[in-house]
Amino acid sequence: MGFRKVRISKRCKLETSLDKLIIRDDNRLEIFLDEINILIIENQQVCITNALLNELIKHKIKVVLCDEKHNPVSEIVSYHGAYNTFERIKNQVNWDDEIKNKVWSEIIWQKINNQYLILKSIGDERTADILLNYRREIQIGDSGNREGLAAKVYFLSLFGQGFDRRDDNKITNVYLNYGYSIILSAVNREISNAGYLTSFGIHHIGSENPFNFGCDLMEPFRPFVDRLIIKKIVNDDNYKSSFIKLLDDEILCDGNNTILENAIHNYVLSVFNALNTRRIDKIAKVTFKNEQL
Repeated sequence: MGFRKVRISKRCKLETSLDKLIIRDDNRLEIFLDEINILIIENQQVCITNALLNELIKHKIKVVLCDEKHNPVSEIVSYHGAYNTFERIKNQVNWDDEIKNKVWSEIIWQKINNQYLILKSIGDERTADILLNYRREIQIGDSGNREGLAAKVYFLSLFGQGFDRRDDNKITNVYLNYGYSIILSAVNREISNAGYLTSFGIHHIGSENPFNFGCDLMEPFRPFVDRLIIKKIVNDDNYKSSFIKLLDDEILCDGNNTILENAIHNYVLSVFNALNTRRIDKIAKVTFKNEQL
């Protein structure tokens, strides 16, 4: 797996030669494809060759495309991520509701737990206690919608009364949407590389959402994005680069220090393992390091 996150923000031509990404504008820059794990194309005037697209797919490099406001709106996903893709998809389609609901409950437990830790870190003990109760009350499949209730009080605590996640013009939502899209892209890459369908989710079932499964599995990682905002680590000038660099930040995965990108890899594979073996205890635990709170 590569280690570079490449963001293209200027008008240029992208092509390939000798297993390299070639960036041509007034100058020429070359990067070995084996060194890249994510390519984000922000500028609407970027020209990219089909030969490069094929090589990016072969090297399992996630390609994220942005709109005229430089916000990620789509990504390129390979048809075949693993040698046994057919077998993986057959398993995915046959996961029954019982195991999917149990896995979803664990996903939501981890998400609310990380939100709870964020609230504790900012000193909102009252709302943190509410989330602690919601965490205890999670039922199989979250039939009581503790995720939705937790999200409502959580965001109001972080960003004030009247905050609305649907207001795309609010700068906080611009930050959140960009950060979440980076996490979603990293999760989708792991799903595709393992040979599963990103569109076939266990809880998200939107008929027009090509990334339902990614939206399921990214949930415990959302608070890592939130933390950068409430700690005022991001601003108008650096939020894009900061959220890309977030993938290299260390977190805890099953009690061990690892960078967030590797934690996503381990976590996603552990969820597949849980779904296929019907063992919820197989799911990795992802959370903050103490010094991050």
